[in-house]
Amino acid sequence: MLKGLIGKKVGMTQIFDATGSAIPVTLIEAGPCYVTQVRTVESEGYSAVQLGFAEAKPKRLTGGQLGHLKRNNLPPLRFLREFREKDPGVKEGDVLNVGEVFAVGEHIDVIGTSKGKGFAGAMKRYHFRGGPATHGQSDRQRSPGSRGSGTTPGRVYKGARGPGHMGHDRVTTQNLVVALVDAERNLLGVRGSVPGPKGGLVVIKGARKQ
Repeated sequence: MLKGLIGKKVGMTQIFDATGSAIPVTLIEAGPCYVTQVRTVESEGYSAVQLGFAEAKPKRLTGGQLGHLKRNNLPPLRFLREFREKDPGVKEGDVLNVGEVFAVGEHIDVIGTSKGKGFAGAMKRYHFRGGPATHGQSDRQRSPGSRGSGTTPGRVYKGARGPGHMGHDRVTTQNLVVALVDAERNLLGVRGSVPGPKGGLVVIKGARKQ
């Protein structure tokens, strides 16, 4: 069975277990997701399932996108994501809900886009130590310091860590434990934090490293 859904981050809260201990959880509105396409080795050269999530107004989609969904009489869907699966056990047009795919106690990976922080210095971005606070300097405390290396090579190598755009990257949080499954409200509660802001799109998969 396919272990994957597309969802939207709702926010964080806490739940209590049988002993009364508080468990911090992130709530995700997971599904319902439509199976928009099943890729096979014979036709596409690999096995995968394409899921669609979040209904939208038809005018928000292109003609090609609408035609792709209309093949299986599906509504206009805003997000399409692909899941590699050798034996998915689903067919085009099926609807997947959180109660069918995940159960409490399972381990999952959540992929999202981290919060954008804008332009950040080297100390915030890469946790550099900064310069000394004494010995005559008064304005270089948060500077990354020297980066060059003289005549040879006479330049800064590509990929050197320094100030720049921080955040808004694809991030995967691995091995989160499912603490809550609310099939009626399509809610999935996972123990711990999930990348991205409230309302951000996330992709939920079965954990690769257990």
